[in-house]
This record gives sequence, C-alpha cells and structure tokens, in this order.
Amino acid sequence: MNDDPRLGLTVTHRRYVPYGHAHYAGNLVDGAYALALFGDVATEVCIRTDGDEGLFAGYSEVRFVAPIRAGDVLEAQATVVRVGNRSRTLEFVCRVVCRGTGGSAAEVLDPPLVAVTATGTVVVPTGRRVE
Repeated sequence: MNDDPRLGLTVTHRRYVPYGHAHYAGNLVDGAYALALFGDVATEVCIRTDGDEGLFAGYSEVRFVAPIRAGDVLEAQATVVRVGNRSRTLEFVCRVVCRGTGGSAAEVLDPPLVAVTATGTVVVPTGRRVE
C-alpha cells in the first residue's frame, strides 16, 4: 500500500465561461475548453506536490458527458490517484456549478452538472519534491 501523502491531494479551480468562447449554436463551447482547465489545475497540483509546474504527458481517458455553454460557471478539479517516480496520475472532473437561464439571469445548479471527466498523467523533474 502506498502511503504517499500526495495521494488524494485535490485542487479545484472555478471559472466563468465568457460568451466570446461560444463556438456553436446554443452558445455551446468546445470540449477543449474543459481540457485547458484540466491543464491549469494539473499545474497547481504539480506545484503543490513537487515544487515544479510539471508537464502534461497525456490522457488515458476523456469523456464528454454534458454540454458546456457560455455563461456557465465551471469547477475543474484534479485529484492525485497514483504517484510514480516522476509521474503522477490525476483524475479530473469538470462540473457546471451555475448556468445562465436567459439574458443576464442565471441559476446555481444543485447538484452541479458533471460535464467532462478524464484521467491524465503529468511528469515532474526528479529531486524537487515539496515536503
């Protein structure tokens, strides 16, 4: 059993999706928007666990399960699920926590709507671990 204190570390970012990012009918935003958020949250994970921004090596799974729209407030979260010598496996989830309902009106989604999930791997240099 790995008792590494980095396991289970969770980092969360929130961001409003501006209308300028809508690419499709219905104010839909492309799925790459969530992947960019995952990159940002993974960077903070690497800084917190290893004192370095790290590099994203790739995704082993990405699932787009609900639409993201301009006017949404998103929550992107990464959790460390495996720690290797230089690699870290992260589980990601992007949730819609608020959604526009027309004009300037919006509502809080309770519970939030899961929009994208993924599993990815980041790598960090050796010897920089934060204690």
